[in-house]
Amino acid sequence: MSNAPNCNYFKFLEHTADVYVEVCGESLEKAFELAGVALFEVMTDTSKVEPRISRVIEDCGFDLENTLYRWLEDLLIEYGRSNVVFSRINVEYVRKEDRGYVFKAVCLGDYLDLEKYEARTEVKAVTYSLMEIVKLNGKWVLRFVLDI
Repeated sequence: MSNAPNCNYFKFLEHTADVYVEVCGESLEKAFELAGVALFEVMTDTSKVEPRISRVIEDCGFDLENTLYRWLEDLLIEYGRSNVVFSRINVEYVRKEDRGYVFKAVCLGDYLDLEKYEARTEVKAVTYSLMEIVKLNGKWVLRFVLDI
């Protein structure tokens, strides 16, 4: 794990065939927000995506890795269903409950109109490959691979 002094970022790491993402967040919620934006950054330039459409995403996982997987998968399913890419994400909470970890987020974005937004690489699936979730010096570092 890199021990970056600055946090609240995502970056793409070297990988032979897919997209390997590292996220650092001051909180678990911030790390999940950045992971979601990173997913869509693979597909388009999220800095240009207007926040015109809102979706609430709620789900749960049996542990933190499964929760991250479910979060990213839910975003990818919403994209597949509605063709909406999200550029602004507010994760209200990621917390442990009796049934596991639950999360809720409000996601803002727009339809991926190729005349309006840049087309990059489509993400096919979320994977557990190389997935890591570590709390390091009070910050959350997430790593995961997206299948393209």
